[in-house]
Amino acid sequence: MYPGYVPIKYDMPLFRPPSEAYSLILQVTYGCSWNKCSFCEMYTTKYFRVRSEEDVLKEIESIARQQPGITKVFLADGNPMVLSTSKLLTILNSINKAFPHIERISTYALPANIASKSTEELKALKDAGLNLLYVGIESGDDEVLRAIHKSETFASTVEGLLKAKEAGMAISAIILNGVGGQKFHRQHAVNSAKILNEIQPEYASSLVLSFPYGIEHYKQRFDGDYIPMSIVELMKETEIFIEQTQLKNTVFRSNHASNYLVLRGVLGRDKDDFLKRIRSAINNPETAGLREEWQRGL
Repeated sequence: MYPGYVPIKYDMPLFRPPSEAYSLILQVTYGCSWNKCSFCEMYTTKYFRVRSEEDVLKEIESIARQQPGITKVFLADGNPMVLSTSKLLTILNSINKAFPHIERISTYALPANIASKSTEELKALKDAGLNLLYVGIESGDDEVLRAIHKSETFASTVEGLLKAKEAGMAISAIILNGVGGQKFHRQHAVNSAKILNEIQPEYASSLVLSFPYGIEHYKQRFDGDYIPMSIVELMKETEIFIEQTQLKNTVFRSNHASNYLVLRGVLGRDKDDFLKRIRSAINNPETAGLREEWQRGL
């Protein structure tokens, strides 16, 4: 047990962003309200449901008695922003009361759920401590978004995230490398950069599409002709994506377990350095440690 250990009975499986490793994970919903994306297997084993407010508040009080010094809380599961503003405010106010040293409250969010709330509601949530939203954009290309059964479009994503930023919330955006396969790689890369350029998120990361149930399973869920990509092809897609970005102060990471090449820095300060490293990996895959069989699943 680590010093901050608190015994909590979670409804499994449970997920959180890498940067929330030392946060209290508080489930306020179970599963994902959309749960149809071709690439995502996170919540396919459970149905979406809203946890009772009474249970959530009791759990907050119980944890506070054992660990009152908690400073970061992540609201799980898939997209708690689907909850009404009044319910979210009740939970946020309870967190603030229970943990006097709280610094950050964050959650996963869908752009449509953000856009459904008024600017005043979003500002109220921000003032109550909800100051960071993790958003799986996946792609900025509408054709790819349709193929992977994403619930958003380029326009709806921009609308929702700019609205959150107007309310003072920070955005951590996720792009999924390889999600459209060889056929869509260029438009996926170009439009994914374009959507980030529109939003100018505080944080952005790139993960690589994985196949927990195999490539054939993904092909069956993908609406179109999915052609798998080699690691070098994935690197080339990333090169196009980085080339097209026009980001000012976005902190960028590709250091997830799925990534083959780790990049850390600020776009655009480190854009040229990123491109040099990517091109070096493309031209010298053996010395860069890129193993083809990892992506092929052999």
